[in-house]
Amino acid sequence: MKLAKTPVVAVLAVFLTLSAITGHTTENKVAVASAHPLASHAALEMIGRGGNAFDAAVAIGAVLAVVEPAGSGLGGGGFWLLHRASDGFETMLDGRETAPLAAHQDMYLDAEGRVIPGLSIDGPLSAGIPGVPAALVHLAEHYGKLPLSASLQPAIRYARDGFIIGERYRRLLSFRLPQIQSSPAAAAIFLDNGRVPDPGWTLRQPDLAKTLQRLADFGAAGFYAGETAEKLLKSVKAAGGIWSQQDLDNYRVVEREPVKGTYRGIRITGAALPSAGGIGLVQALNILTEYDLTAIDAVTRKHLVTEALRRVYHDRALYLGDPDFIDVPVSRLINPDYAAGLRSTIRKDRSLPSVMLSGDIPEQAGGDNTTHFSVMDGEGNRVAATLSVNYPFGSGFVAEGTGVILNDEMDDFDSRPGAVNVYGLIGGLPNAIAPGKRMLSSMSPTFLEDDERIAVLGTPGGSRIISMVLLGILDFADGNGPDSWVSVPRYHHQYIPDAVQYEPGGLSSEELQGLEKLGHRLRETSYRYGDMQALQWHKREGRFSAASDPRGEGLAVIRND
Repeated sequence: MKLAKTPVVAVLAVFLTLSAITGHTTENKVAVASAHPLASHAALEMIGRGGNAFDAAVAIGAVLAVVEPAGSGLGGGGFWLLHRASDGFETMLDGRETAPLAAHQDMYLDAEGRVIPGLSIDGPLSAGIPGVPAALVHLAEHYGKLPLSASLQPAIRYARDGFIIGERYRRLLSFRLPQIQSSPAAAAIFLDNGRVPDPGWTLRQPDLAKTLQRLADFGAAGFYAGETAEKLLKSVKAAGGIWSQQDLDNYRVVEREPVKGTYRGIRITGAALPSAGGIGLVQALNILTEYDLTAIDAVTRKHLVTEALRRVYHDRALYLGDPDFIDVPVSRLINPDYAAGLRSTIRKDRSLPSVMLSGDIPEQAGGDNTTHFSVMDGEGNRVAATLSVNYPFGSGFVAEGTGVILNDEMDDFDSRPGAVNVYGLIGGLPNAIAPGKRMLSSMSPTFLEDDERIAVLGTPGGSRIISMVLLGILDFADGNGPDSWVSVPRYHHQYIPDAVQYEPGGLSSEELQGLEKLGHRLRETSYRYGDMQALQWHKREGRFSAASDPRGEGLAVIRND
């Protein structure tokens, strides 16, 4: 067994136990990369008990809900991209949150029609109906080999017994401290006497352990009905939320056909709507396919990638939303001929201001959070999953007696045409709020395959997810491996704001000067962003490689024997 990244928490005893469980048989081949070492080890535990990649995915998602509450949880949603080795079947589990039935287009506007700051971000009114619990049940029942109760045991254990927090927890908690303090249940769980805990503090979540146990015992009914549902609804309504039992009764996981495309001999399988990821990635790669990016200088390469992203995000704002509510011209958007038309508007010697694509729209800064994991077993089953509660620690609100922190994904809708959300993304009527509707997302779990390799990758990062995954795909196309994909310096353009955003070190001084000469506005972020988790299967050698983003505190684990 190879550890591809040193854990930042004490997991040695767990590791030794799991090594004994898993043994050294071919059936135990596995690669996993997740945002937290305990989640990666939970995957090994499931494989060691005779489970497959889908069982491992259930365990990883549940453990992340416990140990990474800033990024995901039972109160959030996500997308699970699946490949079943026995018949090659591929699907995407859509566990995205839905708008409550009492939601309406003007719910975050004042009397003059202006967006009320914070209303779609903080507190239970910002929360959609969670999809993670239903998706974990669906994944276990339809694709796993182990019972749900077995796959949830690691998460129950860590919630009950606790774990030592990392620095990322402390940093994101500090960022959302006022919101956490405003929720008595959240403050009692995540804070130490009302303040951010010191390093080495143990986070215990007994109420969440009980909620997970009810899910293990009763399946979806253990969350969407009975004791958990009663506590959720009571707390949400008391704090001004609009959830109802009918909302919980109506929630369903939807299986959707992934978006597929090709780029220079690489087959891409991406997330379907209501994720913008699959469409955006295929669009961008279709635009770029006629350029030999390996034969041009670094400035021109980054200029062309930026111009492709500008057009992708422009189309995102114009066309994309929940396909169960609106007609989206998907086949046209991912058609190579359509990309050729977009490409014809790109000049190698000059950037095209976004205002020339559409009207001038106000700008807003954004942040990022969410989580991702990738896992593949020795049979070839694989999962790429991106999960979220949206902003760090979601809405900042925990329902009393449940331990469940609620998402603030309602902010991913467009509160009014032309408005921007907390990530600076702009949209219009296709992504308008409607009862029961699923909000548009940038989450982009992705599979890649060519004649030599299979890759599984994805990342958190808010509006920057699509650009990060695109840079990873281009690095795969250059022949590099997971260690390189997760470490690629990052830059981004999302149409509005009309600026190339780049992380510290993301662009060299020569590249900055060159892009400025081409007319690009440049904006450095205050921190390195993203937390990509990636793995690769080498077909001829019959072995795995994997990597966890050095920007995070995750862990990649490989068993090649």
